[in-house]
Amino acid sequence: MFIPGAKPGGRPRTIDMREIVNAILYILCAGCAWRMLPHDLPKWQTVYYYFRRWEADGTWERMHYFLRAEVRVQEGRNVEPSAAGAPALLQAVR
Repeated sequence: MFIPGAKPGGRPRTIDMREIVNAILYILCAGCAWRMLPHDLPKWQTVYYYFRRWEADGTWERMHYFLRAEVRVQEGRNVEPSAAGAPALLQAVR
């Protein structure tokens, strides 16, 4: 749904995109260096390539927006957050 398809005219993908996402989530949760990925996941260079590519083309932002909207709908809230709570947050910080 959010993961961009393979480039047209290129060779077919040999890497499962689910494994790429799993590896990126592993990095985020473990807080380890790219080179410390376990060997049962794809090579760190491949994972890093897709992470940077999806960062550059806005894939992460689209995923975040969609998932945030889904959670807000499930909670019975408006899809778009309001700025009504911002002044209260600022006062609490002061």
